[in-house]
Amino acid sequence: MKQSRFYISLYIIIPFIFTGLTIFSAIVSFRLTKYGLMHGLEPAQPVFWFILIIGFLAYVAGFALVRIILKPVEQFVENASNFPTFSVPKKNSKKDWSVDRIQQFSNVFDQVTSVLSRMDARHFFPSIIGESMAMRGLLSLIRKVAPTVSTILVLGESGTGKELVATSIHDNSTRKDKPFIKLNCAAIPAELLESELFGHEKGAFTGASKFKPGKFDMADGGTLFLDEIGDMPFNLQAKILRVLQEQEFYRVGGSSTIKVDVRIIASTNKNLEKMVQEGTFREDLFYRLNVFTLNLPPLRERKEDIPLLVDFFLQNVAQKVEISSVALQMLVTFTWPGNIRELKNTIESAAVLAENGYIEPAQLSGKITAVFNNGSPSDLKLPVNIPLDERLREIEKSMILEALRKTGGVQVRATELLGINQRSLWHRIKKHNIDVKGMKSDEF
Repeated sequence: MKQSRFYISLYIIIPFIFTGLTIFSAIVSFRLTKYGLMHGLEPAQPVFWFILIIGFLAYVAGFALVRIILKPVEQFVENASNFPTFSVPKKNSKKDWSVDRIQQFSNVFDQVTSVLSRMDARHFFPSIIGESMAMRGLLSLIRKVAPTVSTILVLGESGTGKELVATSIHDNSTRKDKPFIKLNCAAIPAELLESELFGHEKGAFTGASKFKPGKFDMADGGTLFLDEIGDMPFNLQAKILRVLQEQEFYRVGGSSTIKVDVRIIASTNKNLEKMVQEGTFREDLFYRLNVFTLNLPPLRERKEDIPLLVDFFLQNVAQKVEISSVALQMLVTFTWPGNIRELKNTIESAAVLAENGYIEPAQLSGKITAVFNNGSPSDLKLPVNIPLDERLREIEKSMILEALRKTGGVQVRATELLGINQRSLWHRIKKHNIDVKGMKSDEF
């Protein structure tokens, strides 16, 4: 017979222990006092000693409980300090009472959560390169919406990877074994777009010599990705709305209704709300598409991902090429109006021009080096063959120092420049042993 076990929550047992001690001490004190008064004895002395005993027992119980609870946590923090991923101060032989242990535990748990989040992103989205908070938040939303049947609208600037996100949504959906069909609405002439979407019957128009299935036919049971839907002709938007609402359509030149089961993912780099106000995009279609919206961050808002992207692009060039730390820092500093696509093209171009297998600032385009030379930090000199993690640490430290210099050591303003929160900046300052007090200036 299987033995059953019951577990009591610490939220119950700890208050219960101390409440029990309090009630017990109150009852015993009352009984001692009553007994002393009834027999003409002075009750103060036994009550005093009893209070001391109860206080000692309460202290021992509290110490034991804290020890039982915190011992595994301390062991975990100590083990975590052996991994280079975590920036935990090394344990000294002498006890340092100035260290806030609870804050230290909190920092380690935050780092563990961050690492697990990155591992989770790599596991479910191996094709999406990015470990920044912005990207992890986006990937978390994708994981939630992918298994549903909701229509998704992906918004983002040109070159941010909208098609890659749409592919990832399909790959993590219940339709992953079904067709995934892509159509760029801006790449097809307006007069041919309807035929591409819905197909046509033989003889439907001049040149229609045979039956042709449309993208909705091909995507039946799966997912249809409508890229650049903001460029779709206005007269065709009503027919798309009908498919979204009824899951049916007419082929060009056809008279029978075609029923389909298609999930729609649409994307655009345009402001659809503004287009609705201007009358160039149907309001009802906009609200039908805008069931769940994913906003892709531009590359300038996720600069911590640039070294990872550069490393990925370099692994895919024909020849083996590495990048110097100074050149990498220039890429991190640049604002990238063309986003990831522009970065990819830059890396491919620099790889062709690279000498001795290394990309130096001389191989980068003039607009990148010009921005860097006009006030950005350029004094970081690192060997080109150091590990990527070490380069990232030095670049991160350099960016934090530059932000603090620009803001006169005011951390609140530095966080605005860096795009991180105050707690994250404080943690990074501690990690790199940056002296903020020495950067304070009177002008701020």
